[in-house]
Amino acid sequence: MTIKKVTVAGSGVLGSQIAFQSAFKGFDVTVYDISQDAVDAAEKRIKGLRHAYRHDIAATDEEFNAGIARLKFTDDLAGAVKDADLVIEAIPENPDIKHDFYKKLATLAPSEAIFTSNSSTLVPSMFAADTGRPKQFLNMHFSNQVWLNNTAEIMGSPETDPAIYQEIVQYARDIGMVPIQLKKEQPGYILNSLLMPLNAAAGMLWLKGIADPKMIDRTWMVATGAPWGPFGILDAVGIRTAYNITLAAAKRNPTVQPLADAFKKMLDEGKLGVESGEGFYQYPNPEYKTKKFIEG
Repeated sequence: MTIKKVTVAGSGVLGSQIAFQSAFKGFDVTVYDISQDAVDAAEKRIKGLRHAYRHDIAATDEEFNAGIARLKFTDDLAGAVKDADLVIEAIPENPDIKHDFYKKLATLAPSEAIFTSNSSTLVPSMFAADTGRPKQFLNMHFSNQVWLNNTAEIMGSPETDPAIYQEIVQYARDIGMVPIQLKKEQPGYILNSLLMPLNAAAGMLWLKGIADPKMIDRTWMVATGAPWGPFGILDAVGIRTAYNITLAAAKRNPTVQPLADAFKKMLDEGKLGVESGEGFYQYPNPEYKTKKFIEG
């Protein structure tokens, strides 16, 4: 492995988790975001993961503190990537923002640095030319609660160097993930290709007034034994990401535009999901985690 120094660009819910999981597993990690306020929020968000790591995987305080010590935080992109071996992009799911970001990143990062995107639905060939290093660019998509849902879906473009692809497969293993290796580009990879129709169906049941989000989630949880339903999942993914994905889908299928509009209304009200403490549920103690919720 040549990867030692990692930069995570974008410090939202999932970006913060990716950054800390990498540091927890021994890598030196720089967390970058576009403003000092965003960086400060990321540091607070990451330090707030202590209870989850202790409760879910029995991490000791010493292990958690060692991970924190391997992190740096900055709003200076040039400084964040100047020594990076790997840059993991976790910025908003907006093609225009990503195009601009990669064009800038290409001029700042070392020529040998590998770039990966945590994009939920956008394939690497869309941005390969922007990176200035198409052979060293691919996607590596994580699920929320990285320390628990330990998969990393890895997808290259037709230009990705197979050796680089395998290096990222090994990196995924080194940070405790199970590498899910895709043979071709696929918007949504495997997981979201399965999950997006579920969330869209749940959203349309809600908008049509068939049932409210809690009843829809309760139905799914009771019938399948799942720990959360589609609206709980949407809160965890983040309403901003859900909006961007649904808006893009609406260009292909106008029938889902009302769902995009509903997500936009939530964003305007500050209901971002887990990130803001409110989405379809209130956090950190959402109703769907109680026994009473299941029993109705």
